[in-house]
Amino acid sequence: QLPTGLYKKVLVILHDSVLPYMNEPTLMMDFLTVAYGIGGAISLLALNGLFILIHQHNLEYPDFYKKLYNLLDPSIYHVKYRARFFHLTDLFLSSSHLPAYLVAAFIKRLSRLALTAPPEALLMIIPFICNLFRRHPACRVLVHRPGGPADMSEDPYVMEEEEPSESRALESSLWEIQSLQNHYHPDVAKAAAVLNQSLSEMEDDISGLLELSAYELFDKEVKKKAVDVPLEFEQVRGLFGKKNYIFADHFSLD
Repeated sequence: QLPTGLYKKVLVILHDSVLPYMNEPTLMMDFLTVAYGIGGAISLLALNGLFILIHQHNLEYPDFYKKLYNLLDPSIYHVKYRARFFHLTDLFLSSSHLPAYLVAAFIKRLSRLALTAPPEALLMIIPFICNLFRRHPACRVLVHRPGGPADMSEDPYVMEEEEPSESRALESSLWEIQSLQNHYHPDVAKAAAVLNQSLSEMEDDISGLLELSAYELFDKEVKKKAVDVPLEFEQVRGLFGKKNYIFADHFSLD
């Protein structure tokens, strides 16, 4: 058992400062799988090392996707390691051989959590979801299923289910993204509206969006060139804009 702070310090550097220099990186399998099962930020940081062991050293991890699915909670859009997590999740979901029910479960859970996510996270996750649809056309039924549920209680998707295969995601619809089309931030609403059209074959490059911050969004808005919008269509000719009004007998604009 290691202190939480030490776990984080070790896992942050393990994948690039330790594993490449070990004669037998597979000796770290037990350590990384235990860390992955702890939950929270420690599980997120363990993903880097696990990725190397799975792809380069043939580590078999039967419950890997189940645990990855259960790492998705409301905090995932706010954590310090968000960019690292979604970069690796994108890699893990890149295979076209994944079953449709699994990818649909990830799409649905990410969409549900997006309802409470900040704009900078939404501008990353919406293209992320679009890329999943491009890789797995069988999941597009979520977009094209007519008449989504009137409220959350009618949605067949079971958010609390830990097993992706039992979540009934493929029976649902993507009403959450439709809700985001009315988002207060115009860039988010525009990004969500992409699903109303047929998606292009080319995947979106999300690498530049992973590190997007609220400060960058604000700075971008401040630097936008202002457009003069007419606020008055008729010149004011009396108090409160009315001539021969009773207030005009007792008050004046001067």
